[in-house]
Amino acid sequence: MSERQVLACIDDSRHAFAVCAAASWAAERIGAPLELLHVLSKAPSLGATDASGQIGLGSREHLREQLTQLDEQRAKLAQQHGRELLEAARGQAERLAPGAAVTTALRHGDLIESLVEREAQTRLVVLGKRGESADGALEHLGSNLERVVRTLHTPILVTPPEFQPPSRLLLAFDGGQTTRKGVEMIADSPLLNGLVCHVVMIGAGTDDQRAQLEWALNRLRQGQVDAQGTILAGDVDEVLADYADQQKIDLMIMGAYGHSRIRHLLVGSTTTAMLRHTRTATLILR
Repeated sequence: MSERQVLACIDDSRHAFAVCAAASWAAERIGAPLELLHVLSKAPSLGATDASGQIGLGSREHLREQLTQLDEQRAKLAQQHGRELLEAARGQAERLAPGAAVTTALRHGDLIESLVEREAQTRLVVLGKRGESADGALEHLGSNLERVVRTLHTPILVTPPEFQPPSRLLLAFDGGQTTRKGVEMIADSPLLNGLVCHVVMIGAGTDDQRAQLEWALNRLRQGQVDAQGTILAGDVDEVLADYADQQKIDLMIMGAYGHSRIRHLLVGSTTTAMLRHTRTATLILR
């Protein structure tokens, strides 16, 4: 079986450089191959335009022939542009992670379908906070990310417009299965070795919460992670954002689903709002 890879989703936006940088950093840290993926969305066909009743039959057929030719030309240009994007990204990745094996893939269709096809061989997916929509306009993070999170079972690293290798992590911990798996991953993976990890729980500081936090800190320290933790009261998104600013956190780690208020960060509008305004990279665990 081939080694599982880091998969970077490259589009034609200014976030592509950050995505490539983050994926290169991750691939080198864990010693995994890196695939750069660019998906060409299927644009509406110009040749499918129905002008019946507006112009004569002969003129309409001639127009459709011209529109079909334009469709073909547009598809060729999109493929050429996609190949050029990937080659530029490959050059960047090979400079940033000279030890990683870098490949590229140009696909047509839906991003989610392309990710699902690769999930079995993928260890980490890297996306930008903003991507390119079908009409070429930049769109905010939202349904596309939530579709990815709900569909995949692979960790997802979401990058801001600029990526710097992180040194201080914040793990939003609720004691649930997903975040406990996150603790195990951090302890066992070379991705985050040597980094400072702040474990934060939101709640009243009950005996059960203190016991859960102590377990997390001990498990991280067993993995040679410099771990420290605290339990804070308040609204989850506000408390975590304030703590991240105060501690100069440069990588947020969160579970996509959990059993407490933290789960709401990654379901619905709260997730979108927090990720849109945070300036740090976010690692989403499933």
